[in-house]
Order: sequence, then structure tokens, then C-alpha cells
Amino acid sequence: MFEVLFAYPKVLARHQAGPAAADRERYLVHCAGQGAAHETLLRIARELLVIAERIDVTAGKPVTRSEIDAAARAWARQQKRRRRAESAVWSRHLFAQVAFAWLRFLGILEDLPHAAQNVFSGQVDDFIAHLRDERGLSPNTLCGRRWQVEGFLAHISSSKASIASITICDIDAFLESKGRDGWCRVSVASCAAALRSFFQYAEREAWCSPGIAAAIDSPRLFKQEGLPRGPVWTDVQRLIDSTSERAPRDIRDHAILMLLATYGLRSGEVRGLRLGDLDWTREVITIKRPKQRRTQCYPIVESVGNAILNYLQRVRPGRCTCRELFVTLKAPFRPLSPGGLYHAVSSRLRALGIETTHYGPHGLRHACAAHLVSEGLSLKEVGDHLGHRSAYATRTYARVDLAGLREVAAFDLGGLS
Repeated sequence: MFEVLFAYPKVLARHQAGPAAADRERYLVHCAGQGAAHETLLRIARELLVIAERIDVTAGKPVTRSEIDAAARAWARQQKRRRRAESAVWSRHLFAQVAFAWLRFLGILEDLPHAAQNVFSGQVDDFIAHLRDERGLSPNTLCGRRWQVEGFLAHISSSKASIASITICDIDAFLESKGRDGWCRVSVASCAAALRSFFQYAEREAWCSPGIAAAIDSPRLFKQEGLPRGPVWTDVQRLIDSTSERAPRDIRDHAILMLLATYGLRSGEVRGLRLGDLDWTREVITIKRPKQRRTQCYPIVESVGNAILNYLQRVRPGRCTCRELFVTLKAPFRPLSPGGLYHAVSSRLRALGIETTHYGPHGLRHACAAHLVSEGLSLKEVGDHLGHRSAYATRTYARVDLAGLREVAAFDLGGLS
């Protein structure tokens, strides 16, 4: 791999004679297999040599994050002192980024960012297994519960050595801090529900004193607080029009926005789409719905099909080994993350100055449902389109059809009072 990247003999010799040459070359081959471009491989190769000269990877012992951070800071100061970089920030960031990836590939990165994962990880795993095996919760729900519980345990890990030492005051203080950080009442209430479920299991397993779960209090939610709210349909059209440019990101985001707005899909359903889910012969798209544990087929609308084909033909890398439809724009190519999909929607909404309660993909699901209701579709038809199992989940959209309610209020009842 070094011979492919470096043409000058002295540069080639320096990389071949440097520390951990075999490990560096093996990682470069791995990156090339992931679809990394030639310029990307050159940048990684140069950084790997710098890292290998400052961190001993041949001793076989785990390398901690603090060691990497210290080496990165020293390298950045050296670059700035030699005037090879105006700011130390980029040098430090690149060093750390490549080092983490390389050492994780070699299996010698001590990949535990905080002590909480050492202390509580086994108990959290048991709790998640209980929710999956005994209660049958979906993978997305399990992921959310784990995130909430691990966030709390990480918060108190510095002062608590075990779950038995956690008190209701610790939980109340954590929920209050999230409220001060800007979490809405619905988010705090969801966190409280996850912690209540965890401590119910902890009490059953005798990890903690009884009564903690029952004492967890969540903020009051008003009856209409959970009403679905998204951007109005004219703003959704503006949002889709903003992707009319021919840049790769615009082409990919256009296909994503069309799927979200046309079919009212959830974020995970879009990210989970695979190439095999598109049947171009029958013009059918198959959506896997993890929340309902079933699949649902939709006809491929012409505008949506054209957007996806444009993305496949002009943007999606042909050498990408991922079977997911939407992947990152730069190598190493990997499926789009939840944060990446959220950014694709929220960044464009904010750039257009569109004001809405929900700036993420789920807001477009709400907008799609409200638009269908305003177009005169029945709640049963809207529910079927959204993949709801019952009318109970759909009836809330009847409350947001303000135009229809105004028409009813203005209806002339022929003098009756």
C-alpha cells in the first residue's frame, strides 16, 4: 500500500522504516477496502506515521484516551511552534481522530470513555435483556431506554459506587438539571419513565432499596401537550425545493425528504431502507416497521422514484459494500446515522427560517398526516398510510385540522340556537 501512495523514494522509505509499519499498512488496506479516496488515504498515512512515532503500539498493552489526548496536544503545540499550522485545534483533532480509529482497529484502544460503563454496564445489560426477552419491547425502544438510563448513571458515577447507594434525591436532581438544560416536559417525563422502569427491575433484583421507583416523580403533562406538530405544508414544499441544487448532498437529501414527506416515514424506517427493498419491476417499496414488527408496501410514487434513482446514479458510491440505501457522502462509507438524518432535515429548516416545534424528521411525519387530513382523507386512511395499528394513534390528528373545525363552527344550522 505504501508503494501505491508514495512515489518519492525518500518519502516511501520513511514510511516503510517507521514504527509499526506492518500495522499501519494493514489499516490503510482496510480503509481502502472501505472506499477511502486516494487523497484520504494519503492524509491517514501521514498521520499514522506521526502517531506511531509518539504512541507505542507494539507493547501490546491498551492505550488510554488520556494518552492519546496528551500526545495530540503535544503534536499540535509542535506544529504551531514550527508555524506549520495557524491553530492547534485542527492538528489536535486530526491526530486524535485517526489515532482512535487505528487503535480501535488494532484492538488496543481502551474504549471506555467513563467509569460509569465499568461499574454499571452489566446491570444495564441485564435490564435491557429483561425488557427484550420478557416484555418484548422493540429494538428502537430498547435503544432509547438504554440511552436514558446510561445517561443518568454516567451523571452520578463520580459520587456513587453502586446502584444501592443511589437515592431518590439523586434522581430528582438529575431530572431538574435536564429541565434547566432546556429539555421540554415531555422529554423529562420520558426520562423519568425509563428510570422508573429501571429501578422497578433493580428492586426486583435486590440491587437497591424498595420504594425508589414509586417515588420517581415526572413533570405534569397537559392534555394537549402531546399534539403532533410539524411545519405547515407550504413550508414542507419550500424545504423540498431547497434541495434543487445539483450538489451531492442536495441530491441525497432530496430523496430523503421526499420519502419523509410523501410516506410519513419515521427516521429509523428511512435509515433502515436497503437496496433490496426497492422493487423497480413492480414499482413497490417495502418499509420495515420495527415498532410494529411488520413490513408495509407502498407504490413508488413517480417523484419519489425519480429522486431515488437520481441519488443512486449520481451520488451513491458504486464501491460501497453497505446494503443500506442512504450512506455517508465521504469514505469510509457507512449507513447514515440517526444524527446525520436529523441534521439533513433540521439544518435546512433552520436555514430557511422555518419555525416549527419539531425540527427533526418526525416533524415531517406530522406534517404529512396533517396534510392528508386537510385533503379530506378519513382517519382510517391516514392511519393506514402512516402504519398505525389502531385508530387511537391517528385520532389525535383530527385535533390539528383547524381549517376543518372552523368550517364546522361556521356551518349554518338554519336558525337553530
